[in-house]
Amino acid sequence: MLELSYLGGAYAGFQVQKNAPTVQQTVQDALEALLSQRPPLTGCSRTDAGVHARRYYAAFPTESPIPVQRIPAALNFHLPKDISVLGACEVDEAFHPRYDALAKTYRYRIWLPASRNVFEAQTSFHHPRPVDLQAFVRLAPLFEGTHDFCGFAGSGGSVKSTVRTVYRCRAFEQEGMLTLEITGNGFLYNMVRIVAGTLLAAATGGDTDILSILQSRQRGRAGPTAPAHGLTLWQVFYRPGTTGFEQTEVPF
Repeated sequence: MLELSYLGGAYAGFQVQKNAPTVQQTVQDALEALLSQRPPLTGCSRTDAGVHARRYYAAFPTESPIPVQRIPAALNFHLPKDISVLGACEVDEAFHPRYDALAKTYRYRIWLPASRNVFEAQTSFHHPRPVDLQAFVRLAPLFEGTHDFCGFAGSGGSVKSTVRTVYRCRAFEQEGMLTLEITGNGFLYNMVRIVAGTLLAAATGGDTDILSILQSRQRGRAGPTAPAHGLTLWQVFYRPGTTGFEQTEVPF
């Protein structure tokens, strides 16, 4: 299994698409160059177009004699600068990076000052208009718990259930950067971006009754979908010992 980090701005998400470059396709190209075969690559999440990942896990089968500890450097040689292999380890054949994940953490970052920050522009949404920071921070935890997030799902998703559990949803501001951090057992299509957009709308004069918006299950009650480039998949949690990577403590 690979531990990846990538900037998603140049890609139409992780999963392979017919007419657009994706992270999965690019990593498979590198694997093919290295292994002289193109193994299937299974990812831990279907990140959307333009979304980034700080820690992303993807597994592939191989009988290559290349020692696992040498794979990261060898793959990085064949990868563009916006994708990096941080590590590699062996996992059980039955392991699935997506279905065996216990929880995932996303961060949505909003740059608040009037002037653009060129060093943060790729990975944060610039919102120079006044924001009630206290309201944003106060309202974020209201998303915690088990809810039907039907009203926070973008069109185009297809799932059997829209019920999800959010273990932690907190916001903090530091030196002009407002960060929303949300951890849950799973997320609907565009869900985190809609949560961020709803909180931002509430903190700029919009509806602040988060629980009522949730209970309505109406997409029209929630806020706009925040731009993709502000979102980063921050961490994926697995049971201890499942992978060879060092894991932070599961947050529940």
